[in-house]
Amino acid sequence: MVRHLILWKLKDSLTLDEKKIVLADMKEQLEGLVGKVPGLVSLKIVINEMESSNADVMLDSVLESEEALKGYQGHPAHVAVANTYVRPFTEVRMCMDYAE
Repeated sequence: MVRHLILWKLKDSLTLDEKKIVLADMKEQLEGLVGKVPGLVSLKIVINEMESSNADVMLDSVLESEEALKGYQGHPAHVAVANTYVRPFTEVRMCMDYAE
C-alpha cells in the first residue's frame, strides 16, 4: 500500500464565505474519486480550522501500489477535479508519498 498525503493552503484573496464553499466542494469532489479511479483504496479530506495550523486542507489517501499512484495522478476524473476544484483556489501545495 502507498499513502499519498497533500497539504494545501487556500489563496489569501478568497473571502471566508468563498473558502467555506471551496472547502466543501474540494471535500465532496475529491472523496468522490473513490470507486472511480482504479487502485484508489481510500481518500479522506481533512479541513482543520485550528489556528495552530498553517494549512487549510489535507488529503489523506491510500492506493494499492506505486503504479496505482501514478495512474491516479493522470486519471481523467482526478485531473478534472484537480483542475476545477483545487488548483484555481490554492497557492501552496506540499506532498508526501510513502509505502506502508
